[in-house]
Amino acid sequence: SLTDHLRSYPNDNASRRGLLKLVGQRRRLLAYLVRTDVDRYRAVIGRLGLRR
Repeated sequence: SLTDHLRSYPNDNASRRGLLKLVGQRRRLLAYLVRTDVDRYRAVIGRLGLRR
């Protein structure tokens, strides 16, 4: 995975930037989902295994 790659190559800032972009996009989409449909948000969180 990309996180394993970044542990091996800590100076690979281009890949780190791409990962942070994806994580930020996921955060924004989840924030939208929690505002609009809490039940679907909880289902997605459970399926992805986030927020433990």
